Amino acid sequence: MKFGIDRLLAEPELRKPLEGRRVALLAHPASVTAGLTHSLDALVAAGLNVSAVFGPQHGVRGDLQDNMMESPDYTDPTYGMPVFSLYGEVRRPTGQSMGTFDTILIDLQDVGCRIYTFVTTLLYVLEAAAAHGKAVWVLDRPNPAGRPAEGLTLLPGWESFVGAGPMPMRHGLTLGEMGRWFIDHFKLDVEYRVIEMHDWQPDAAPGFGWPPECPWINPSPNAANVNMARAYAGTVMLEGTNLSEGRGTTRPLELFGAPDIDARAVIAEMRRVAPQWLDGCTLRDIWFQPTFHKHVGQLCSGVFIHAEGAGYDHQAFRPWRLQALAFKAIRSLYGEYDLWRDFPYEYVFDKLAIDVINGGPGLREWVDDAASLPGDLDTVAVPDEAAWIEARRPHLLY
Repeated sequence: MKFGIDRLLAEPELRKPLEGRRVALLAHPASVTAGLTHSLDALVAAGLNVSAVFGPQHGVRGDLQDNMMESPDYTDPTYGMPVFSLYGEVRRPTGQSMGTFDTILIDLQDVGCRIYTFVTTLLYVLEAAAAHGKAVWVLDRPNPAGRPAEGLTLLPGWESFVGAGPMPMRHGLTLGEMGRWFIDHFKLDVEYRVIEMHDWQPDAAPGFGWPPECPWINPSPNAANVNMARAYAGTVMLEGTNLSEGRGTTRPLELFGAPDIDARAVIAEMRRVAPQWLDGCTLRDIWFQPTFHKHVGQLCSGVFIHAEGAGYDHQAFRPWRLQALAFKAIRSLYGEYDLWRDFPYEYVFDKLAIDVINGGPGLREWVDDAASLPGDLDTVAVPDEAAWIEARRPHLLY
């Protein structure tokens, strides 16, 4: 198969509309060709007039580890062109930066989750392009989490940098398809084009979204592999808790734990409460000691989520429910456990982080209600998921 960047480079007729135009590139470390050349180098070598570069959260270089760590603007040392940060002094492109190009190429590897901020950055670029009369091209890449959709729909008034619009946590779109949905939903008047992938098969084993022959490159520092991408629609919620999500270990966002829980007991309680929500993956109790971040230097009892190997069932695996169930089990076992982390999350200062992440209080309220059952969460989530699957249908390209 071919990603969008490789088709653009291989097919001169695709590049022809860019002749005589100033071209910007929105990219990060995973923006590479099939030969692992960075897209910036490849586009310059192909003769395009690349006039500016933009970087999302974690920067073009992917050097910043945690959330709310801002990247500066700078001048590219190789080509002398300006590099504008969209996670620094601004989140939206400024009029000054928009004046440096005619068409912007977006070549970002996403992980298929609403909270992953590249989704919101895509919307902000589309809105700025509509306001300034610029063209936007997405050089499409796979969604490594595949097509399944899961989670509660973001509620009106809960929009944030981790919640661009009314979609569930796991959206099942590529960025190219997401741009089509944004334009339709927000009624944007913008010149938009997707350079589609060739022969992407999101439902095919064993990759189920990620072609197994393609090397994985971290799009952000803690997105280390496909297992993380599959689990992320659940494990990202750990950022709103006092449980470790594995930052400070070699497998972040594939596990959870803390010094004051018993992982085996948590797994057993999860199986008792909703065994069907554990389908499609294998849970393994582990020990780990973070070298930084939450519980640094402390021995933690934890649970590792294996959405891989012989025990993986792509259609059955539901990471959002799995993580919600883990919270429910901890609440059941430990009563008044200090579960919800109270700190500013992605520049939202007046709401609990877990609610910002979920786009509303529904999941937290379900966890904290001792009388609530798994079916109560399904009663809300299943209609949301079905409505989203229908809403996204006209925008699918593959």
